[in-house]
Amino acid sequence: MAGKVRTDGRAAGRTLGIGMVGYAFMGAAHSQGWRTVGRVFDLPLRPVLAAVCGRDATAVRAAADRHGWAATETDWRDLVARDDVDVVDVCTPGDSHAEIAVAALEAGKHVLCEKPLANTVAEAEAMAAAAARARDRGQAAMVGFNYRRVPAMAYARELVADGRLGALRHVRLTYLQDWLVDPDFPLTWRLEREHAGSGALGDLGAHIVDLAQYLAGEPIVGVSALTETFVRERPLPAGAPAGLSASGGAGRGTVTVDDAALFTGRLASGALVSFEATRMAAGRKNALRLEINGARGSLAFDLERLNELSFYDGGEPARSAGFRRILVTEPDHPYLEAWWPPGHALGYEHTFAHQARDLVHAIASGAEPVPSFADGLRVQRVLAAVEESAEKNAVYTPVPL
Repeated sequence: MAGKVRTDGRAAGRTLGIGMVGYAFMGAAHSQGWRTVGRVFDLPLRPVLAAVCGRDATAVRAAADRHGWAATETDWRDLVARDDVDVVDVCTPGDSHAEIAVAALEAGKHVLCEKPLANTVAEAEAMAAAAARARDRGQAAMVGFNYRRVPAMAYARELVADGRLGALRHVRLTYLQDWLVDPDFPLTWRLEREHAGSGALGDLGAHIVDLAQYLAGEPIVGVSALTETFVRERPLPAGAPAGLSASGGAGRGTVTVDDAALFTGRLASGALVSFEATRMAAGRKNALRLEINGARGSLAFDLERLNELSFYDGGEPARSAGFRRILVTEPDHPYLEAWWPPGHALGYEHTFAHQARDLVHAIASGAEPVPSFADGLRVQRVLAAVEESAEKNAVYTPVPL
């Protein structure tokens, strides 16, 4: 039965049929997580890669063979209707998140949806409402903010929650990439508002907005923002229909999203937050960095050194105090009990196994998974406020001295 944990004779234990919509970058990452999680962690339910869906039958079959999916579909509605699918994992562009996720929840399935939750606040509100109704029926709905599942990040949250930093004063986050620096990079779906919703703001900014609220344990209550599109036209991709998003240049299309977003904010406690998200920082490939300063201490994290956390304890004597490196690989650190001996590092792909682990446990126990669709909606509202602020932000010319 749809939405129920399967207990038939296909496996020695109870199984959880996974159906995934989308098979490109995020689909591959999620596939790795689902394929790995049951081999590493002791789980109450065994995930089974039941079916993967994509519009191109040949390409989706190749993806299924590569990543271990048992079957394929070319229409997401057929995947949602399958009796062997208990969880629908949505890895598509943002413009289809709401339609697929709401339909899956109404069909009785559990849902995992990639970030950002949707392209608009209205869509995110509809998804959160559908998740709340489904929750009353025992279904789970979770947003895929995988960076919460970096062990060092989860440990940072524990330090903040335990009061080791004291009252928070500042939170600083940057997420820098460079894959759009070349002005001749083609106009992909990520550069068109109707598909992506926004640019660096939604793609990268969603992660750091979520991390700010997650690590601080409180919401962002106000923002002031600037956004910019540095390259406003790009070549149409090979095979694109003539005139697709076409503008003045022959064979070129209009970029309708931001290349970069810079904004400040305030947490409910009064702590100040600053954010920078860009896909135009030459030389930066996936540079997510953060620092939190509190009344009693500070911590810092760099995704390029994701097994490490820097921590400053303000209670130590001044002559010996300073930032110290914590290698987050001990078995009592978050998620590390199932992996390798201390000092043996993990990587980006492991966050998706941790994400799958947490969702499976939530489904089995009946707990609401975190981050929930309501959490995703909170991020969506911040992103919308950033765009509104950027549109209205007046520019003041300094008075000459």
